[in-house]
Amino acid sequence: MLISVQFLRALAAWLVVGHHFMQLFFNFEVHNALEYLFVEKGGAGVDVFFVISGLVIFLATADKALTPWRFMLMRVARIAPAYWFYTLLLALLTLAVPSMFPDVQLALGHVLLSMLFIPAQHPAGYGVYPLLDVGWTLNFEMLFYCLFAVALWVRGDYRLWVVAVLLYLVCYLIGPALDLADGFYRNDIVLEFLMGIVIGMLYRRGLCRARAWVPLLGIVVACVMFYHGADVPRALEWGVPSAILVISCVALEPYFQGSRVLKLLGDCSYSVYLIHVLVLCAGLWVVKRTGIDPYAMLPVCIVFTAVGAFASYQWLEKSTYRTLKRWFGIEESAVLSRQKY
Repeated sequence: MLISVQFLRALAAWLVVGHHFMQLFFNFEVHNALEYLFVEKGGAGVDVFFVISGLVIFLATADKALTPWRFMLMRVARIAPAYWFYTLLLALLTLAVPSMFPDVQLALGHVLLSMLFIPAQHPAGYGVYPLLDVGWTLNFEMLFYCLFAVALWVRGDYRLWVVAVLLYLVCYLIGPALDLADGFYRNDIVLEFLMGIVIGMLYRRGLCRARAWVPLLGIVVACVMFYHGADVPRALEWGVPSAILVISCVALEPYFQGSRVLKLLGDCSYSVYLIHVLVLCAGLWVVKRTGIDPYAMLPVCIVFTAVGAFASYQWLEKSTYRTLKRWFGIEESAVLSRQKY
């Protein structure tokens, strides 16, 4: 397990939390420099996630006798249960307290498509989003998993090229020709998965090692690129600095090793990502009814998100994964080898 990657997972998740806090509570109105960072740059946490995903999936499958079917079972067992749980929880809460989620409209067909990771127009009319709107990133993740599963038929050194070709075909040729998911997949953000695979290949070849000042300089460069931005496609504006940030932190792995706190924060990051919008919506609902200062509600939301994510990881993610692992017959050795990274 790369602790540096765990740290970045946690950082990315909480950046997204800050971004959505500013969206829900202030409609992206900026009052100071910190708010500006969360409003304008907080969304880059998703790009860091995507680069990390490419890195982790490549490393987890390198030199492993893993069939495409077994790989997909492992990914579904790991990702889907928690997402399904919070999607259904949102649906139930919307039925019970609709005023808490005024932008949510329920439609059975849309709920089912959301659960199946199939992009569809939200019934409320604000774009191609699942019921639990942060799940739009998981739709890309599942596409990447499916294409990477196909690439498992070839040797590890060729998987980057196979995935790249498949992404191009699906996202830029077949998808637009068939008007697949209203053009949802025609998004250059998918290139960030490839960046992660490249970093994984470099790491496997021992090329992510350097004197500490080199990756530290890389982190500074990435932060400067994030801050200034540019009028270019997202994969360049946020994807490239995300890749620089990831490879720089991986090069600093010896300085992260042994930190149980960072490992735990990374472990909980997926649940943080899934649960935080529910918590923020509940917090906003309380603010509107009591007149409490939104900034006084922020630490409450942070605590509830952190505690809820910890409980979710311990008793939802881990327990369901172990149960499904037994059902699917996934060998313990295969799981442990995957978790190495």
